[in-house]
Formats: sequence, structure tokens, C-alpha cells
Amino acid sequence: MRRTATIKDVARRAAVSPATVSLVLNEVAQSRISPATAGRVRAAAAELGYAPNSLARGLRRRRTDVIALISDTITTTPFAVHMIEAVEQVARRNGLLLVLANTGGDPAVEQSAVAALGRQQVDGLLYACMYHQVVDLPPGLGRHVVMLNARTRRGGVPAVVPDDRGGARAAVSELLARGHRRIGFVNDVRAPVAAGLRLAGYRDALKDHGVRFDRRLVLDAEPTLEGGAAAAVRLSERTGLTGLFCFNDRMAVGAYRGLRQRGLAVPRDVSVVGFDDQEFVAAYAEPPLTTVALPHYAMGEWAALALVDRINGDVGRSEAHLMPCELVTRASVGPPPVPPTGG
Repeated sequence: MRRTATIKDVARRAAVSPATVSLVLNEVAQSRISPATAGRVRAAAAELGYAPNSLARGLRRRRTDVIALISDTITTTPFAVHMIEAVEQVARRNGLLLVLANTGGDPAVEQSAVAALGRQQVDGLLYACMYHQVVDLPPGLGRHVVMLNARTRRGGVPAVVPDDRGGARAAVSELLARGHRRIGFVNDVRAPVAAGLRLAGYRDALKDHGVRFDRRLVLDAEPTLEGGAAAAVRLSERTGLTGLFCFNDRMAVGAYRGLRQRGLAVPRDVSVVGFDDQEFVAAYAEPPLTTVALPHYAMGEWAALALVDRINGDVGRSEAHLMPCELVTRASVGPPPVPPTGG
């Protein structure tokens, strides 16, 4: 059985003292050691397969090189998995281990997870939510905290959230640019934070194009296929809309069904735009759905980089950062139908 190399073995191979090996490999006081000597030590360590004791190094630096992401349901939901992928990649590039803690939205489980992570003395923590939320942070999170897809009521903690208002503005502007003026909006009846912001973006776009806001064109519904279908039927019956913006992609795909029930085709009779760019939904709808993409990867990357900066002493900004939401154009938007001419 091959013996594990020690620091003394590396010192002998590089013809230096064990103290010099420790200084080089633990990146301490490098200015005292010549580049040639440091290179010789690293080469000897590589040849012998030696690595410094990371636990001891962490104790000296008062670091564990571990960060944590605590979330409600993100880790068990494919919809937002790109946030975790981005955090993992940033952690890996910075030599950090990422620990995931899923609470299922249970406050008791959350507090237990926070306490456990505190005992492990993680270097920093990402507090993440499945949906854009305004929350009060639980106590005991430590000094280095960044919020992901969430923000606090009072501010003071770095956070990144999607620009729901700007995304909705872009969605409705796409319909207006194609000539639509009777544009409905099916919003989420549960009234999450994003619902108010997307309604504001809808109104912003109408104002930009000089179109009067008509409250009859806005309808709240359950954010489901069935909710979208029923809402589309009601709006098309009572308003004569030619364009429809939906709170999410599921509602938009449901709206397709409701419109078909009334003999209306997308986009021939009614153009439809969604929000989320949900994987295996928007691109696979018939016709493929024009929608607004939630910037999950970009938000995860921003939050992880902000956390690394704080761990390294760069406090930076403490207000919420709005991450732009890109419009993804597909085949569900066309010009409004031409009214029939009288005979």
C-alpha cells in the first residue's frame, strides 16, 4: 500500500524547509519566497500527490470554504434549477463547496436548517425563494447573506430579483408594436408580488403607446391551464380582444384551449404572450409561445458572486438588483385580424 506523502517529503524533494512548503501551499506571505522556489515546491507537491490540510488552513484563515443555499422548494423543482446550477459553478470557480438546504416553506424546518448551518460555520449563505417574494429574514443567518429571487421589506441586504415590471412592459409592447390595441391581461388571482409588478408593466406599455387603460380587459384567475382557458373565454366574449398577455406560460397555453373552444385561432384571431419561458411548455406549445424568460441563471450567478465578494470583504451594494427579463419571440404573435368589410 502506497504511503501518503507528507510535508516533509515535499520539503526533501524541493530542497527547502517544511515551513517554506507550508507557506507556499497555504498561500501565506508569498512575498518572502522567490517565484522559482515557490514553483519548485508546487512541482514537488504535484509529483508526490500532496495537498495541504484544508481544515487546518481554514482554521488559520477563519474560513471553512463552504457556502449554503437555503430555499423553500427550489431544490426539488425543475423549473428553477438553473439558479442552483449558476451558484454551483460560481462556487466551484472560487474553490467553495455548496451545501443545499430545502425547507419546503416550513418555518420550523427553516429555523432548524439555519441553526445547523450556523453550527457548521459556513462562510456565507444564500437565502432563495421559488417565486419573487418580499420576506423577513429568519434570525441567525450570520454576517454574509445574499437574497436570491427575494428581498426584504426594509432593504439593507443584497438581493437580486427579476424585473417583472420591465418584462411585462416588453411583452405588451410586442403586441402593441404588431398593431394590437385591444389587449387583455390575465393576472394571478393569488396576488403575489409579481402580479402587481406585471400589471404595472402592462399599464406602462399601454401608456407608452397612447392606449387608454381599460379595467374590463384585466381579469384575475388561478395560475393554471384551466384558469387561463376560462379567463380567455370570458375576455374574448365580453371585450373583443385581439391580443392577450398572461401572467405565466401555463395560463397562456390554457388560453389557447379556451380560444379554440370559441372557434378562435392563435395568432390568426388572437395573439398570445406568456411569462416565464417555462421549459417543456413555452417552446412546445402549438403554436410555440412568445414569452418573457425569467433570468434564473443570471440571478443565481449574480447572487453567488455577490456572496463571494462579501466573504472576501467587499460589501458592495445593499439594495435589490433588478435582473432584466428577456422577451423570447416565437409564433404566437401576429397582426390583429382585419375587420370584415360590409357588403
